Amino acid sequence: MTPPVREPLRVVVADDERMVRTALRVILDAEPDMEVVGEAATGAEAVTVVRALAPDVVLMDVRMPEVDGIRAIERILATMAEPPRIVVVTTFENDAYVYDALRAGAAGFLLKRAEPDELTGAVRLVARGDSLLFPAAVRSLAAARVPAGAGPAPAPWVARLTDREADVLRLMATGLSNHEVSRRLGVGPQTVKTHVAAVLAKTGSRDRTQAVIAAYEGGFLRRTGSA
Repeated sequence: MTPPVREPLRVVVADDERMVRTALRVILDAEPDMEVVGEAATGAEAVTVVRALAPDVVLMDVRMPEVDGIRAIERILATMAEPPRIVVVTTFENDAYVYDALRAGAAGFLLKRAEPDELTGAVRLVARGDSLLFPAAVRSLAAARVPAGAGPAPAPWVARLTDREADVLRLMATGLSNHEVSRRLGVGPQTVKTHVAAVLAKTGSRDRTQAVIAAYEGGFLRRTGSA
């Protein structure tokens, strides 16, 4: 069940560059429904700060000293009963580290050159329980990591999907929200939520982003072309 959204949204910013942390803090603190409650300059520090403050959202750089963002994400998600939603902040859209971070459980990623409204919109989006999914980018990252063409047999969970669950997963991979999937398939929003929950369970995924990655790695979706 998606936890209720609290206001103001409590955010932790983790980045090894002080100027980046300051810039993110200024943007977020200017919003009436957001508050930066902590900062971290290393992955290890991020884990400590997040555990202590239990924020709603973490903006996590992937390349930090001591412990990188990927390991920090894994530690946070593995040790907190109610972990925050984590958005990876990166310089390059095709950063290989981003793919590993998404696989580790990040709710999505955001480029450091993103506009302020994109940043604040991303924080609100993931706080609601949605994923910040860029289909073309995920497909490109998957293509670089998972060989295209004839590969091993599809993962066992593929055969366990119902036809409707398969339809929902394909639409999830195009970045559609539950409401948009509902309209596309002509079914109620609650029905879509039920199908999404089933897809997450069958793929062993924490959220929609992990499910889409599983769809590529498990042979359900092609690694090139449209999803």
